[in-house]
Amino acid sequence: MLRAIFGVFLMAVISSGTAWAESLGIYTHRQPFLLEPILEAYTKKTGVKFQTVYSPKGLAARLKAEGERTEADLVLTVDISRIKELADTGLLAPLASDTLNKHVPSHLRDANDRWTALSLRARIIAVSKERVGKEAITTIEDLASPKWQGRVCSRKGSHVYNRAVLASLIAHNGEEAAKNWTLGLVDNLARRPQGNDRAQAKAIYSGQCDLALMNTYYYGKMKFAKDKPEQQKWANAIEIAFFNQDGRGQHVNISAAGITKGSKKKDVARAFLEWVTSEEAQQIYTKVNFEYPVNPNSKLSDEVASWGTFKMDMLPMNVIADNSPQAQRIINETGW
Repeated sequence: MLRAIFGVFLMAVISSGTAWAESLGIYTHRQPFLLEPILEAYTKKTGVKFQTVYSPKGLAARLKAEGERTEADLVLTVDISRIKELADTGLLAPLASDTLNKHVPSHLRDANDRWTALSLRARIIAVSKERVGKEAITTIEDLASPKWQGRVCSRKGSHVYNRAVLASLIAHNGEEAAKNWTLGLVDNLARRPQGNDRAQAKAIYSGQCDLALMNTYYYGKMKFAKDKPEQQKWANAIEIAFFNQDGRGQHVNISAAGITKGSKKKDVARAFLEWVTSEEAQQIYTKVNFEYPVNPNSKLSDEVASWGTFKMDMLPMNVIADNSPQAQRIINETGW
């Protein structure tokens, strides 16, 4: 009788979303400041704690070497190519969640059910508020126009954010047109590709260039960097230009996650992903991280909404990943 009562009680605890000293192991490419608010909120809500390994490179090799001995239950990445690499090497288990399928549109999930997007990052054109204005450029193709010669800044083309942009151009316009665009972009550079996205905003502020590719959440992070007033100046010098709004829509990339094949806690890991894609958790992404939600029912924070809404390019994420090798070849050939 006592065993039966205890069993009912235990099931009630599990179904309520709580756990006794439960923990999940995470391997991730994400920067800690972007991930920790999410993990802290889930721990507060459920008691589930996290053992997190932050690593910008080599997660696939590490997971492959560890095999069934891995302590990772989840892998969280930035950029579609990185999560697809993990899936294609057989390191991820099926998600098997109707809830995830309801929360996340199909073009932002793996067709083979091995990963899901968690947040969206729009890679927009940052423009000088004083010298250009966001109305001056409406398509990403325009960045290769001779009128911008000597006025564009960029981080290296081989960075995953830029490579994904080029991969989308290959998908939409063909490889030859994408290469010609890259050649035009390189001709328009005001300096050699360098730095991160914040460095491009700094270059616009200092007058080195007038336009640059940038993820929107960097704009939010700079704007509210109270301990770094110089970054607030960089943010105030630029405007966000969403592109291709009269055509296919604004290019986006994703942060994404999958459950490792070696996880011994797949049910707990699945429950976490279901929560992360819920309206509740997606509000954290948009309020704290200034990212866009993958759940279409989730509202934007007031700050992100103030940047304006955009029509999203609905190109499946898998297509971008599939075109990434061709994109890297073009980057190497053109010197981006």
